[in-house]
Amino acid sequence: MKGPTVIDLINNSKKPLFTFELLPPLKGHSIERIYGAIDRLMEFAPAYINFTSHRNEAVLVERPDGLIEKKITRKRPGTIALAAAVKYKYNVTVVPHILCGGFTREETENVLIDMNFLGINDVLALRGDPPKGSRTFIPEKDGHRYTNELVEQINNMNNGRYLDESMQNATATSFCIGVAGYPEKHFEAPNMKSDMDCLKRKIDAGASYIVTQMFFDNSKFYAFRDDCRKAGITVPIIPGIKPVSALTDMSLLPQTFHIDLPEELVHELRKCKSDEDVREAGIEWTTLQSKDLLKNEVPGIHYYTLGRSDNVARIVKASF
Repeated sequence: MKGPTVIDLINNSKKPLFTFELLPPLKGHSIERIYGAIDRLMEFAPAYINFTSHRNEAVLVERPDGLIEKKITRKRPGTIALAAAVKYKYNVTVVPHILCGGFTREETENVLIDMNFLGINDVLALRGDPPKGSRTFIPEKDGHRYTNELVEQINNMNNGRYLDESMQNATATSFCIGVAGYPEKHFEAPNMKSDMDCLKRKIDAGASYIVTQMFFDNSKFYAFRDDCRKAGITVPIIPGIKPVSALTDMSLLPQTFHIDLPEELVHELRKCKSDEDVREAGIEWTTLQSKDLLKNEVPGIHYYTLGRSDNVARIVKASF
């Protein structure tokens, strides 16, 4: 059963959409925690739910003979299976993330075929991060180096073109493709103009909408949106935001996501004595962000939950 795609939902909605993102559980953990996070947010009628994907990781393990061996593992498998389970349990549109990093073009095609069989016709196409411990992104052999190449492969399947060029009368898929945008620039881009050119290539390859990296200063989102329009990017741009929730966020978020925290927010966080204090400050700040964004004609707001949804539930209840 295929439902409406993200772009259908955006185009047909008379009000901004509420959406959110979840991490698949760690290997060996239960899906019930995911259901618990979703249950708290279903009363607000999310338009769709995103599920992150993670590449293989290399970990060092000690063998019985004392030598160190490199082992390849995936700590959060099951993105497509999880998305399918949620789609049919809650009757909601789901958007799995598909990565360049860690996957060949054939592996990507096979995952997309599985998604098509399962009735999942939305995807967020991302390059993904470099392997842990590396500062440089290196694609798999016969994999994609850039997201626009991944978007092009998905779009080719939408036109009935698979990797095996000898196939005749192949069934065309109908994936709606989203991509990421960076209001404060992707950390590898040499400048904002170069980053905007990269985003334009992703749209030209067939993406239908943009979801932004998290930001804490709405003025940076508005400037980014204006720059997109000046560059000829006309697709919907959905702001992605995250409430701070731990004392370590003040240092880890800028370091991990290469973003700035406004001085006013930093001032409030420095007053906090516990993670609970930070969560309250985060709820207050993100509620103010949300209300301001909703006044400024956004197609929706996408919340990065990292698996906990009680704070997002309070923000959405106060904002939408």
